Amino acid sequence: MKFLFDFFPLIAFYAAYQIYKSYNDDGKAIFVATGAIIIATMIQVAYNWFKHRKVEKMHIITVVLVTLFGGLTIALQDPAFIKWKVTIVNWLFGIVFVGSHFIGKKTIAERMLSNAIEVSDKIWPRLNMGWALFFISMGFLNIYVFMNYDEEAWVGFKVYGMLGLTFVFVVIQGLYLSRHIIEEKPADEE
Repeated sequence: MKFLFDFFPLIAFYAAYQIYKSYNDDGKAIFVATGAIIIATMIQVAYNWFKHRKVEKMHIITVVLVTLFGGLTIALQDPAFIKWKVTIVNWLFGIVFVGSHFIGKKTIAERMLSNAIEVSDKIWPRLNMGWALFFISMGFLNIYVFMNYDEEAWVGFKVYGMLGLTFVFVVIQGLYLSRHIIEEKPADEE
């Protein structure tokens, strides 16, 4: 259930886009969908706060970015902005992952995953660079799609294509990590 709830804002974006576009052909569907994702993200954070009295860091970062960039999208009323925004955000994530190799003692990947898995120190930089390359590649792929296809195809790519590619990347990452995870020995074997 949590998995579906994490995708609630994306579902709201897509649903709002499709519903508005089916009734209006005035070119504003992307802005209505942007408003929907902002509201859905705020609902998601508020729900978590009221239910658990805490909000995950990733949800806080998401609500800030969605509200900031979504608000700019609505204020500027420029469909190109929202399309470029996806590339810029992916590239920023890629730069942060690359930069974490040089700032601090741990890469972003290690900071995010070291509590869940244990791998040798040489694996973290590889994993981190994999994520950096993934984000940078997604930025370029987004440019290709919005430059060569119409807005509706781009929205479908943003919702299904990017999500699907991320899922495939995570599965590949999981297979790679499964070969390198250090298993803990049971207490009776020590």
